[in-house]
Amino acid sequence: MPTVAEQLVENLYAAGVRRIYGLVGDSLNPITEAVRTHQDMEWVHCHNEESAAFAAAADAQLTGHLAVCAGSCGPGNTHLIQGLYDAHRTGAPVLAIASHIPSAQIGSTYFQETHPERVFTDCSHWCELINSAEQFPRALRIAMQTAVGKRGVSVLVLPGDVGARDAVGREPSCVPIPPARVAPDAEQVKKLARMVDQAEKVAIFAGAGVAGSREQVLSFAQKVKAPVGHSLGGKEWIQYDNPFDVGMSGLLGYGACHDALHEADLVLLLGTDFPYPEFLPQRNTVQVDAAAEALGRRTPLELGICGDVGLTLEAVLPRIEEKTRRRFLDDMLRRHERALTRVVEAYTKDVAHLRPIHPEYVADVLDEVAAEDAIFTVDTGMCNVWAARYLTPNAHRRVIGSFRHGSMANALPHAIGAQKAYPGRQVVAMSGDGGLAMLLGELLTAAEQQLPLTVVVFNNGSLGMIRLEQMVAGYPYFGTDHAADFGAIARACGIESWTVTEPEEVRGTLTAALAHAGPALVDVRTDPNALSLPPTITGGQVRGFALAATRTVLDGGVGRMIQLARANLRNLPR
Repeated sequence: MPTVAEQLVENLYAAGVRRIYGLVGDSLNPITEAVRTHQDMEWVHCHNEESAAFAAAADAQLTGHLAVCAGSCGPGNTHLIQGLYDAHRTGAPVLAIASHIPSAQIGSTYFQETHPERVFTDCSHWCELINSAEQFPRALRIAMQTAVGKRGVSVLVLPGDVGARDAVGREPSCVPIPPARVAPDAEQVKKLARMVDQAEKVAIFAGAGVAGSREQVLSFAQKVKAPVGHSLGGKEWIQYDNPFDVGMSGLLGYGACHDALHEADLVLLLGTDFPYPEFLPQRNTVQVDAAAEALGRRTPLELGICGDVGLTLEAVLPRIEEKTRRRFLDDMLRRHERALTRVVEAYTKDVAHLRPIHPEYVADVLDEVAAEDAIFTVDTGMCNVWAARYLTPNAHRRVIGSFRHGSMANALPHAIGAQKAYPGRQVVAMSGDGGLAMLLGELLTAAEQQLPLTVVVFNNGSLGMIRLEQMVAGYPYFGTDHAADFGAIARACGIESWTVTEPEEVRGTLTAALAHAGPALVDVRTDPNALSLPPTITGGQVRGFALAATRTVLDGGVGRMIQLARANLRNLPR
């Protein structure tokens, strides 16, 4: 007779799960033993459960399939919470197994007692305590289906003694069914068509929800002569080879996106739950999203449509008249190209001789030497800026980070999950020195498992984004500076590493690291004064920044994207 833990592992395997990320111990012992004795299930040992959850989040986000992480009772499973928040807010289907104290001791303030069924409710769609072997099979099926169906986290709270009991019955294996595409309401489609026809200047702002709908978005933009901006989440899906691209808005933004949104007669928010209302025009806005709860959450709407972006645009395209005037689109394309040219010239002139090394130069070179199908994982903070502005999407690359939860330290554990999900692809962690320091133990994970991932550390000896936030608020920066030799730390972990202090060393070193067969780390000492402001800032922010200090502020972006911007101008009237 199999145990409940063995039943768990067998059902996960039948559902397509091939690995569980976690840290062994105590109340998890029945589960880890079930993994050990299973012929094809892998236990991916991480050095912190937080990393295990981040790794599962990356695995699920990249593959679209259910991923699993686990933590032992008390502190073991509470460590999961940052990665689970990240997965949940990203819409990654993750099942977390929160092992629990012996069931007879629950409620007695037993050693390491917590209440996981309460702790994880805010970062999950489903979170339940398993009391018996009889309850378990159906609860597991519900947990898996909820994570996949609602695109988020389910938490199975399983006392260790329940996991060790004999299984009851043989519940049929469950292969979770993904959610269907949501068709829009026909009357709303008609109203949208009327609004588009009545507007002279239409602009599009695209988010991650346009994944799978790229052709429909570009066809719509072509028909209505609309500039297309995007959020960071939408960048990888819509920006490449886009003749209507005008860049990105928000704190990391660049180009003419902000101008396009604020000067348009009608703005279409497509598949985006963009969190910063101050960057949206707050007027003349239509939002299309498959998640009804996102509609109107960030801005007042003239019309909200609950529907898949692609299906909605397919329905509206035959109903709208093609616009003949391109003045608005062409003006935004010119502004976008000028914005990129100004900053690109600023960072490329004599850059090989500038010291300290400019982080934008590192990101730009990394963009050039990385594989065409590389997976980039990006730390929260200034690395988000450099990735947003200098990594070039191309329909094959992926760029993920903690873009919605905004947790530090995500890049390396995300890279572990990415490499496990796609062992044949190049995986690059763009790590900040502050983020890497937080979960430094995962260098041991990479070394012990000989994961062929590359960590590029933008080591400016400072918490750069926090420094900028303090200065913009008018405060002198405080508590942000530190120093660490990550190259030496990596070597001590058994990882091939390089330390780069000269700009002429950047290209050759990155190339060598990416070609290395095992884990590799490049510690690049970058300029701590290289900071970035959003494309539009308030007078108060400028005054606050001036009060704090004068710093090099690099505004705009962005490597090879300027080539696209210039290409989009070739056929415009001069």
